[in-house]
Amino acid sequence: MNGQQHAKVRADVLAMLDTVQGTFAVAFEDLSNGSRLLIHEKEMFHAASTMKTPVMIEAFAQCREGRFSLDDSLVIRNEFRSIVDSSTYQLDLKDDSDDSMYKRLGTKCTVRELVYHMITVSSNVATNILIDLVGAEKVTRRMRLIGAANIEVLRGVEDGKAFERGLNNRTSALDLLMIMREIARGTAVDSSSSRAMMEVLLAQKFRDLIPALLPADIRVAHKTGSITGVEHDSGIVFLPDGRRYVLVLLSKDLRDAESGKRLIALVSKRIYDFVTEGM
Repeated sequence: MNGQQHAKVRADVLAMLDTVQGTFAVAFEDLSNGSRLLIHEKEMFHAASTMKTPVMIEAFAQCREGRFSLDDSLVIRNEFRSIVDSSTYQLDLKDDSDDSMYKRLGTKCTVRELVYHMITVSSNVATNILIDLVGAEKVTRRMRLIGAANIEVLRGVEDGKAFERGLNNRTSALDLLMIMREIARGTAVDSSSSRAMMEVLLAQKFRDLIPALLPADIRVAHKTGSITGVEHDSGIVFLPDGRRYVLVLLSKDLRDAESGKRLIALVSKRIYDFVTEGM
C-alpha cells in the first residue's frame, strides 16, 4: 500500500468496526509485497479455538523430532486433568462442535486424525488429547521460537477451575498473523510439515467469517474460534494469480454475535477488494 491507499483502507475498516459494539483487532499482511494493515494488533484476546493452530504446529514439530508418528494411535477419552489441582473433568457435548469423537470413546484413532478433527471441526476432545500429548507449555515455547511473543497456551478446553482463576489461553492478532505467516512460508516446522498443516487448514468446515463474502473460488486456509462474546478467524487467503495474504480478525465483548460475525465477513471482503482491485 502507498500512504494514501493505506490511510483510506484503514479509515474504511475503522469506520466499519465502529458500527458494532465490541472490541476488534485486525492484522493483515500481503505476502507478495509485505504491506500491512494493523489495528489494535497487540490487544490481548481470549484465544478460544484459535489456540488449536499452535497445538497443531507443536504436534508436527514433535513428530519431526521423533517423539511420535502422526500415524501412532491414541485412545479417545473424555477425562482430563485441571491445571489448577489435577482434579479430573469431562467435556460436555453441548459445548463441542464435533460429536464424532464422543461416539468413539474407548476406541483408538491416529494423531493425524485428531489433528484433522481439532482444526476442521474444532473438536474439543481431540484438542485436549493432543494437548496432553504435546504439553501446553511446549506449545507456548514453540510459539516464542517462531516469533509470536505474547500468545499463551496454558490449558486444554473447558478447564473450569482454571477459567475461574483467569488462567486462559490468550492471543493477539499480531501473534496469530506471525503463526499463519510461518505456515505460509513453510517455516513453521519445515516445508513438508507446513504443507500438510496448510492442507488441514484448507479443509476448515466453518466458513462464515473470513471466506463468507469472498468469491467461491477463493481458497482460505484458516482456523476460527468462538465463545460467548468472542468471534475470531485467522488464515491465509489464496488468490487465483498466485498471490497470498494473511488476515486475522479478532473480537471480544460482542453484545450481538451475529452482528460481529457479519462485520468480520465485511471487513474481510473490504480487504480482499483492496488487494484484488486496488482503490
